[in-house]
Amino acid sequence: MKDEIEVIEVQPVSVTEAQTRADIDIAISTAKKYPRNTQRAIDNVIALVSKDVEIAKTCVYSLPRAGKEIDGPSVHLARIVASEYGNLRVEAKIVEIGDKMLTAQATAFDLQSNYAVRTEVKRRITDRNGQKFTDDMIIVTANAALAIASRNAIFQVVPATVTTKVYSAAQKAIVGNLSTEQKLIKRRKELLDGYLDTWNVTEAEILSCLGIETVNQIKEPQIVKLIGLANAINDGDTTIAEAFGRNVSTQPSETKKKVDEAIKLAQERRKPNQKPESKLPTN
Repeated sequence: MKDEIEVIEVQPVSVTEAQTRADIDIAISTAKKYPRNTQRAIDNVIALVSKDVEIAKTCVYSLPRAGKEIDGPSVHLARIVASEYGNLRVEAKIVEIGDKMLTAQATAFDLQSNYAVRTEVKRRITDRNGQKFTDDMIIVTANAALAIASRNAIFQVVPATVTTKVYSAAQKAIVGNLSTEQKLIKRRKELLDGYLDTWNVTEAEILSCLGIETVNQIKEPQIVKLIGLANAINDGDTTIAEAFGRNVSTQPSETKKKVDEAIKLAQERRKPNQKPESKLPTN
């Protein structure tokens, strides 16, 4: 009986995988040869956000959650930090699109320290009625999830000592010069008008969201929160309905109309010897 020879088939490494490994090896070698200057990276980011208020505005986010305010450095600040920090490789991809949710995955790899973090972010792709989003809305949701996953990965790799300093600088730049009451009033009006013009968010909704009673209570901390909340809405961290507790069946314009009607009715009742006009139909 002849000896049987077992043939083991060796699976070749794909060209793409081999190229990826080669790229990482080269990147690690380069990182070891040219290590980062952390202090210079911090100084560069601070200089960038401090001299450009519009950039600084994009660097914070704020989310109302269960009666609490969750705030921190935004997706945009993460990108700035990653680019200046150096020797950092960041990748993000969609790993699953289900019937109700999609999952984004991001990896931040510090080539210099050989430390990597992978994060996942899930986002719902159905509305409150259970209907699946259109293709365009799914793409928008996917892009937002990718950005948020990347932010989370970057800020888990970059030391907190770096992010804290640049985040504080961005906050200071956002507020601007509020040295006089006139400047504070102007800044406050710009924000309120912006919310109303962009998302039809009323003054009452903003006050409720901030947990205050009058516009005059909007000071420096509230200004930072409003700007951060606007970024969170734009970046897909939250929605207008979630941020301001809107009922799907009741639009802000309908709510305002009802409030105005109630105020008008109350004013009519206060007039002496005058009854409110009857709303009942006449035959």
